[in-house]
Amino acid sequence: MAKAGGARAEPNLRVMVTGGAGYVGSACVRALLKAGHQAWALDDLSAGHAASVPAGRLFQGDIRDAESMAGRMRRLDINGVIHAAALASVPESLEDPDGYWSVNLDGTRAVLQAMRAAGAHRLVMSSTAAVYRSGLPAPICEDDPLDPATPYGASKLAAELAARDHGRRHGLDVVALRYFNAAGADADGRHGEARAHETHAIPLLLDAALGRRKAFEIFGSRWPTPDGSCVRDYVSITDLARAHVLALTARLEAPFTVCNLGAGAGVSVRELVEAVRRITGRLVPVREAAPRPGDPAMLVADIRHAGRVLGWQPEHSSLDAILSSAWTWRRSHPGGYGALAAPGSAAS
Repeated sequence: MAKAGGARAEPNLRVMVTGGAGYVGSACVRALLKAGHQAWALDDLSAGHAASVPAGRLFQGDIRDAESMAGRMRRLDINGVIHAAALASVPESLEDPDGYWSVNLDGTRAVLQAMRAAGAHRLVMSSTAAVYRSGLPAPICEDDPLDPATPYGASKLAAELAARDHGRRHGLDVVALRYFNAAGADADGRHGEARAHETHAIPLLLDAALGRRKAFEIFGSRWPTPDGSCVRDYVSITDLARAHVLALTARLEAPFTVCNLGAGAGVSVRELVEAVRRITGRLVPVREAAPRPGDPAMLVADIRHAGRVLGWQPEHSSLDAILSSAWTWRRSHPGGYGALAAPGSAAS
């Protein structure tokens, strides 16, 4: 891959996407194929959906099995990896820290080992704003203090550091993309958020608008924000996937690079509720609930570094665009991928 300033297209990218049947990972697979690259998904399907991956592009497996991954990478002549496989719920991580360390850190170390064995030379890894110290003023930049408050954030930061150190030792380029709040659905309405146990605000709000849940819960009303509710930065899944493709081809100034990904603007929970009411034309019932452990008051990204390093700017991340796409998906897929699970599995 190229090494200095900006990004360029490379026609011979052959990419393995771990967690490639998940929300972010499958969007990356589709974006890579649309850009003319070759891409395959690796997923254990514990949370991902085979129907979200184009036919013939999915392998089922555990990212902690380095030997199996390396074999597949060698057979496919993989030269880059997008590592999106992870456990990613803050509340769940508080209940199961060991599980989070196993998948998020041990899994990342296995991916690194497999890449080294197979000769793949660039890793683009999913990271998170949860690695930053709670209470930082907005917007948060990549040089701000790191002090994760939850096992989820801690395990993701440890994965970043493991990848950094492995890369320095073995000549691997690493780009860690710290997401703020990934949201929305594909513009064609065919793919969107679908989880067995939903925790994300937008799909929960849309379900409340559709009458699939009694009310949307607002966790805390006395946060140090203008309206007392938490503030978050929502970035379109389409923009997020495009950033991963750019990161695979970017001319990097250093072997380890970190970029925030967000819209660069904050939306409070109460503002989000009102926007959902406006977009859907429906009354969305809400109720107040106690603050959740590990929730920061405000998370808004400074995205200037991603612009400089990747040549990336959000193009589809206005709140109205995100909500409109998510609303189309949610209405047309009441059971998520459920009945659509026509597997796209490739031969082992």
